[in-house]
Amino acid sequence: MQSKIRKIFAKTSEIFRLYPMMLLMAFLGAISLICFAHGDFNSNKNYFTFIKFSLVSCMGISLMFALKMLSQRIGKSLLLEIAGFIFLVCFYFLLPENEKYFTEKYAFLIIPTVILSHLLVSFSAFLGKQKELNFWQYNKNLFINIFLTAIFTGVLTGGVELAILAVDKLFDFNFNQKYYAETFYFLSIFGSCLIFLLFSEKGLTDLEKESEYPLILKFFTQYVLIPLLIIYSIILFFYSAKILFNWELPRGWVSYLVLAYSVVGILALLLVHPLKEKSTKSWVKIFSKIFYYTLVPLIVLLFTAIFTRILEYGYTEPRYFVLLLALWLTAVVFYFIFIKKSTIKFVPINLFIFGLFALIFPYFNTFSVAKRSQKTELKNILVQNNLLEKGKIDFNKKVPDTVAEEISNKIEFLAKRGENEFLLNFLDHKQQKIFSKNLAKANFWELKNDFKEKFKNIEYSVSKKSAPSTVKNITLLAKNFNADISGYKYLFKAYNCKENHFEFENNLVELKMPVSMFKSELNLVFNGKKTNLVPDLRKLFEKYPDYGEIKVDDLFIIKTIGNYEFKIMFDSIILSKTADNKDQFLINSESVLILIK
Repeated sequence: MQSKIRKIFAKTSEIFRLYPMMLLMAFLGAISLICFAHGDFNSNKNYFTFIKFSLVSCMGISLMFALKMLSQRIGKSLLLEIAGFIFLVCFYFLLPENEKYFTEKYAFLIIPTVILSHLLVSFSAFLGKQKELNFWQYNKNLFINIFLTAIFTGVLTGGVELAILAVDKLFDFNFNQKYYAETFYFLSIFGSCLIFLLFSEKGLTDLEKESEYPLILKFFTQYVLIPLLIIYSIILFFYSAKILFNWELPRGWVSYLVLAYSVVGILALLLVHPLKEKSTKSWVKIFSKIFYYTLVPLIVLLFTAIFTRILEYGYTEPRYFVLLLALWLTAVVFYFIFIKKSTIKFVPINLFIFGLFALIFPYFNTFSVAKRSQKTELKNILVQNNLLEKGKIDFNKKVPDTVAEEISNKIEFLAKRGENEFLLNFLDHKQQKIFSKNLAKANFWELKNDFKEKFKNIEYSVSKKSAPSTVKNITLLAKNFNADISGYKYLFKAYNCKENHFEFENNLVELKMPVSMFKSELNLVFNGKKTNLVPDLRKLFEKYPDYGEIKVDDLFIIKTIGNYEFKIMFDSIILSKTADNKDQFLINSESVLILIK
């Protein structure tokens, strides 16, 4: 038994010696999220810093592993790790300091960068003339290790969480609920990283070691992936036939289906790559030949769908990335059709190059293209609808509601991307001041609505005025959202994507707030007792008409529960009314305040 324990400690210490930077990144990421979970978000202004630091640290796990694999091939470990650390520091300072400036633009920076760091893991050690089979074995072993790590981490985390719960309930310790989140963050980040490295052992030497082909992969590919591909291909070819028969443009979402079919097919071929060479008549060889030819007509369909959207609405970051994936897919298809001595390394390396181009190439990167495109689209809309007077928008001219909506959407898009000077040029001096105040507050939702409200003569389409079954929206907007805290002892801010648990005076209050439309329940939970706020929401709308946006002086609900009074303040509430009384509410839940006395 002692020898087993010694062996485990020896192996663990070896992992710490071989992968110090990767484990450091995992530790920092876990500790940052623990600090985030442990803090009081309403009084601690640094909680967003913890999220940002954890995000960059977690990205560093895959980056440092990729650089470690490369250093095991070429040496220069210290130099590569310093370069990786400098990159992470620079990336951290690319992100905004304040949560209110963290718009979707940064998601299109972070997600591709994370994907690129994982792609780098797949090929960083195989940039030379290494054997094709070694490359495949390396990625196959990585794939298996990741799968096993997920299982082990899930069992470990679940077991420890249940153990804490058992001790809490059986011995009446009354643990703080935050302990569960903190345990989860530590085990799911640092714990999973350590388990993965234990599976990977000495790294490149073990990962690229030749072994027998796993039968489970063959079974998975032959009886799961390929049947899925057949279903996808049948649907897509029938849809293509329908387009030709009706002579109509394809729907936008078909591009995602084509990409899904392509990615699943390429993954299937990569998984069974060694079987391709075992027999000249193998089903893998036949399937690989057929598959790339089936993609050719679908690529035409894909580009048609993409450019239908781009020509109508211009480039945005998502459309840019879909187009980029289409170009990558085209390159992969023609490479494997026309190049006889093809290599599977082309797939991840080519995708990495395309992704890097999209993020950093001057003028043609996704952010530059999207901004230029939407600026051009905005100018064209204003010119086509004769809304410009001496270069300024004339808000008194008649404008269709769809055009007003489209203009305000593009204003919001460009404001989030910092094109303030460009937008201010379309406004007179007085309007510039109002617009600048909203920009300073980074309240883009309010900015968009205020801009739309400036149009004095909006012509609504017939569909919004007619049929009784039509959904009619009433939007209440609070003119004054400054919390009057006189008489109140506590103030909490709610968040739509986080647990809204707040503690005070040994009490626990929670606002169970849906992130989308809801009908019957918006619960305020105080020490386990639920109070439904939906009837109070309905009362707020009783004296207002059936349609439109209405600015009210303030927007709040007051509830007395036990010895405490709760004042829940909203900056906006939308009520969608239908003729069949299936009303739904929507709250801008990133701006909800709870005052308590």
